[in-house]
Amino acid sequence: MFRLFALLFMATWAHVHMSTCAFSQGSFQLAVLKYNGGGDWYGNPTSVPNLVKYCNAQLGMTINPEVPVVEVGSPDLFTYPLVHMTGHGNVVFSQQEAENLRSYLIAGGFLHISDNYGMDQFIRPMMKRVFPELEFLELPFAHAIYHQKYDFAQGLPKVHEHDNKPPKGFGLFWEGRLVCFYDYECDLGDGWEDADVHGDSEANRTKALQMGANIVRFAFSGAEN
Repeated sequence: MFRLFALLFMATWAHVHMSTCAFSQGSFQLAVLKYNGGGDWYGNPTSVPNLVKYCNAQLGMTINPEVPVVEVGSPDLFTYPLVHMTGHGNVVFSQQEAENLRSYLIAGGFLHISDNYGMDQFIRPMMKRVFPELEFLELPFAHAIYHQKYDFAQGLPKVHEHDNKPPKGFGLFWEGRLVCFYDYECDLGDGWEDADVHGDSEANRTKALQMGANIVRFAFSGAEN
């Protein structure tokens, strides 16, 4: 009973705290999610800092430029309105970590997962551990996440080619609210990196950053779908 009460208290506190953070000038941060299993959660180190700079410059946001790392099972997770997760390989969530991430997302947090190629087979069963009752749904091109400041009429832009498959955006919905957005066969995170890391064209990097800005703006808008 005490454990349930603690979780409910944390969820309630987090909802209020994250709402306050999201709209206070310069008081909120995006974070990178650290997970176990041997996958390279630390991949694309310049991605989120560059996305933050872009959102501040192009959307007039005041996100703290420092991007911390937060562990899946840490209570500090509730400090951040949006966390970004990436990698190429294995992902393992313990039961405690899965419960913590679930509480965070139900409380109002938002998770963006960017498959850096090779993550798909691992992240799906782990997110099933977080939300056993939910399935990843492919978002239609008309979904609001593709039509924030920037319009992506055909959904996600293609940043890197791997298996000659179209990029797809999947979501997990909790009570009608998109709590997790997963880009697959797209490599958004690679597109946010410094220009000299992957040698992407300026056009591709711009599209990737614009889509990233749409994700951030959508996550902070409180939209239900």
